Amino acid sequence: MLAIINAELVMKDHLIPEAVLFVEDGVITGFGEMRNTPIPEGCEIIDAQGAYVGPGLIDIHTHAGDGAWFFDQPSEAALANLRHGTTSVLAVLYFNHSKEEWLKEIDTVRAVMGTEKAPNIAGFYMEGPYMNPKFGADRENNPWKAPVSRDDYLEIVEKAGTDAKVWALAPEREGILDFVLDAKKANPNVRFTVGHSEASPAQIEALMPYGLCIGTHHTNATGDLPKYPECRGVCVDETVNYNKDIWAEIISDSRGIHVDPYMQRLVRKIKGDDRIILISDACVFDGPVPPGYEGVTDILFDHAGEIAGSKLTLDVACRNFMKHTGASIVDAFKFASLNPATCLGMTDRGQIAAGKRADLIFVDHKMNVKKVLLGGKEQ
Repeated sequence: MLAIINAELVMKDHLIPEAVLFVEDGVITGFGEMRNTPIPEGCEIIDAQGAYVGPGLIDIHTHAGDGAWFFDQPSEAALANLRHGTTSVLAVLYFNHSKEEWLKEIDTVRAVMGTEKAPNIAGFYMEGPYMNPKFGADRENNPWKAPVSRDDYLEIVEKAGTDAKVWALAPEREGILDFVLDAKKANPNVRFTVGHSEASPAQIEALMPYGLCIGTHHTNATGDLPKYPECRGVCVDETVNYNKDIWAEIISDSRGIHVDPYMQRLVRKIKGDDRIILISDACVFDGPVPPGYEGVTDILFDHAGEIAGSKLTLDVACRNFMKHTGASIVDAFKFASLNPATCLGMTDRGQIAAGKRADLIFVDHKMNVKKVLLGGKEQ
């Protein structure tokens, strides 16, 4: 048995100071304040030295890690994320690749998924292929502008199977329901997101009974549908905000460029703390920095000089969100661990509780990662 002592345990809604946590066979078996919790003889001891100990982070939306694309170098990307406390990650495949490339990339990632080379990859986040061609980074290289066709997509859907945990799509695409039904046939537990879209509330809400429950990088790459020139319309962002059953992904960079700090506070106020999921959306684009963005270090740009993801890791996104919104460290773990686990039905992780996986990270008060345990083993 492993005993982690002198820990500030981060629970789902409170802290346990000066605590001890027990792990056996990769699973949390108990915890409590040290003064009231005897430690059995023979335990392996890890002294947290006053660090906050919380559940491992879960990044459901990231394309890369430390300059390596998941589709190309999955091990390098996965381990880079693991070093920053992301103990579960969904590898994103993006719409700017062809059918043949997607099929190859699924094999490339799957070959290392769950092995020592990439122990934290938990599946795929399929950002495409059928989103709105008007939106998104590198959209000039979108090979999926043709009508939704089963002949084009079915092999991808079937090959990804149950490893495809999330499919991002634009509900306004004609024929998208056929795609949704086929994706659900391949994985009955799949989640759908509204992404790169200008769908109306009615178009989005029509897909909610089939599993649409996430807003991809909320307030980014979405359109507007004004009824009158003088008025703001209602579209994707408003629908995500309005529907309590839709989680909002937020990219929180250091300057609040993807999502303005005021908007982050507003979304938190509207959605509540149970429906926010922090993501990194890390990429490896290397386009030119446009005027006005000089000195920005954690945002990337495509060849056209448009924002194209980030250089973030999820621990840093947590720190930024705490800065921009006043969220506590307990809140940050909720947004980056419990909420994504709940959204995706990962019932074995996301919080400190008996019977949960011992995926744990040790951090200071600013979410700087000091130690990472995966299944109770130090990484």
